[in-house]
Amino acid sequence: MMKSVNCLIVDDEPVAREIVQTYCNAYPGLTVVGSCENALDARRELEAQKVDIVFLDINMPLLDGLAFMKIMKTKPQVIFTTAYKEYALDAFDLAACDYLLKPFSLERFIWAVDKAIERINKPEETPAVVQAATAPVYIFLKSEGKIFKVSFDELLFAEALGNYTKVTTSSGVLLPIMSISTLEQQLPSALFLRTHRSYIINKSKISHIDGNRVFIGKYEIPIGASYRDSFLGGLGL
Repeated sequence: MMKSVNCLIVDDEPVAREIVQTYCNAYPGLTVVGSCENALDARRELEAQKVDIVFLDINMPLLDGLAFMKIMKTKPQVIFTTAYKEYALDAFDLAACDYLLKPFSLERFIWAVDKAIERINKPEETPAVVQAATAPVYIFLKSEGKIFKVSFDELLFAEALGNYTKVTTSSGVLLPIMSISTLEQQLPSALFLRTHRSYIINKSKISHIDGNRVFIGKYEIPIGASYRDSFLGGLGL
């Protein structure tokens, strides 16, 4: 761990700021260098001093947290702290480090900070923009004697089917002879999540989640009990 990690708390609710401050005090090595009630004050703090992690609310006056992250000149690790779960995918599209849904526990807070510090210590591995520019955005799959180039954006989900994996895309279905675990290894974990021993989904295609089912358009996919926590964690929930 770094000797000292500077944190900035941004939330319009005083009680919420106090909770994050208390959690920061419980984590060795975290130093809170500022606590702001709106994004404009936070912007001045970011310009005045070095900040490694920002704990950022979404629903705030003047400028919401998502809009604020878009205009940040410097790019600290951003951990959203919000009561609104519906913005999680937007947050991760902006390369947020994590998304804590209020009320969150100290254990969940520590998990998020650990991830942020890991990113800080290994910056070359973390920025999503850099990864998007250098990593492949497609996969080649062999099906019915042909080889298909499938972009990650068109791959909706995959289902284990005996010796095959049924890959459902926006334009049709492919049946490559490969295990679902082999396919999983070839897909970016930041975008594709395991919901069940037999299913992998593209999280950017989720329309909604209802109980132990996730919906991608007209498709209904089960969420296995042993995968639920890791799946929701991958969504920042």
